[in-house]
Amino acid sequence: MSNIFHLLFHPLSNAIMTVLTGVTALYWLTTFITGDLFGDAGVDGDAHLSGADLDTDVDSTNDAGGDKSVVQSALEFVNIGKVPFMVVYSVFKFIAWIITLTSSIFLGLTSWGWKSVIILVPVLFVAYLITAYATKPLVKVYEAMGYNGEESQDLMGRIAKMKSAISGDKIGAAELKVQSDIIRINVKSKTGESIGYDADVMITGESADKKFYLVVPDINLSNIV
Repeated sequence: MSNIFHLLFHPLSNAIMTVLTGVTALYWLTTFITGDLFGDAGVDGDAHLSGADLDTDVDSTNDAGGDKSVVQSALEFVNIGKVPFMVVYSVFKFIAWIITLTSSIFLGLTSWGWKSVIILVPVLFVAYLITAYATKPLVKVYEAMGYNGEESQDLMGRIAKMKSAISGDKIGAAELKVQSDIIRINVKSKTGESIGYDADVMITGESADKKFYLVVPDINLSNIV
């Protein structure tokens, strides 16, 4: 038993992954007790928005927002969206934990001390690739359960602040707060009128291809006086 305990927490790389995996196990235990085992709880930190794409780097051309971000593509690769985020995240951490423990045995990482954390870089990359295949069977399971992705947030009627100037058919960026998160979205002037940087706008619709939102200047007491 003492040998197993020593392996779980030595060297430092093992300790880090053991603690992270333990936190995940505690999450699922709590979720099981509260009766939300197959729900989407625990993803509040991410605002999942329906419709137009999100983009943090918006071009000034009409093609802005047409390409997926690197982060979005990386998440889709491991089937996030088809399988709940916390399920994929848990599978990823469990695989990374097993690889870390195994590598510490075969590579003799105990003598590395704190430098053993270096092994986590390739371990996490390999775990990411394996997760993509390990979660494929779960895609069919959640499809059979009627899972249609994370709960979306309706942005219609919300107020956002422009982070670039737009006019005509030009697509720019705007930011708004959803729950506790600051979200950046692709936007276009609904009427084609000029809307300046830092102006408040109201989201009134979205494009047919769901690549951007349509906005109009927000009218309030501060900008009509």
